Amino acid sequence: MSNSHRYSRDESEAQRLDRNFGEQLQELRIVQAGVQILFAFLLTIPFQQRFTTLTDLQRGIYITTLLSVAISTLVFMAPVAMHRILFRQGLKDYVVRHTDTLIGTGLFFLVVGILGGVVLVLDVVLSNTTAFWIGVALAVLAVALWVVLPLMQRRGRRPADPDDQQKRGSSPT
Repeated sequence: MSNSHRYSRDESEAQRLDRNFGEQLQELRIVQAGVQILFAFLLTIPFQQRFTTLTDLQRGIYITTLLSVAISTLVFMAPVAMHRILFRQGLKDYVVRHTDTLIGTGLFFLVVGILGGVVLVLDVVLSNTTAFWIGVALAVLAVALWVVLPLMQRRGRRPADPDDQQKRGSSPT
């Protein structure tokens, strides 16, 4: 697709920032529910009788998973706190730019938490080796869907206005 047929909007910088922040909040709403459910589940595990029978490796996986999901939860909630504190300060560009970074960081810790949770359960139910290889396969799938697929689409496409991209430091969406 050539740049002349690319989707574009006729909007002011303020309108673009408002729209981008609204889209970011929608993304956060989607992931927050899942993260919060996973976090709540992980918080209950140590209170189960069988928790005391975990091996040191399983305990390490659990701790890594719990901390990753806790970090993900905090990172995904940070844009709301940032917006609340900076509301009406004329810093929407700062909020949008940093929210973009926070979402990426939160997704990284979320995938670590998801993989850790699956590996922990599979290690208890099956075996270390099977759990490890399924965890690796899921990690490859996550990277393929969350990173490679979008980057393949982006590769070869030039922003409509590269100078504008550098000034904003964010995507044209």
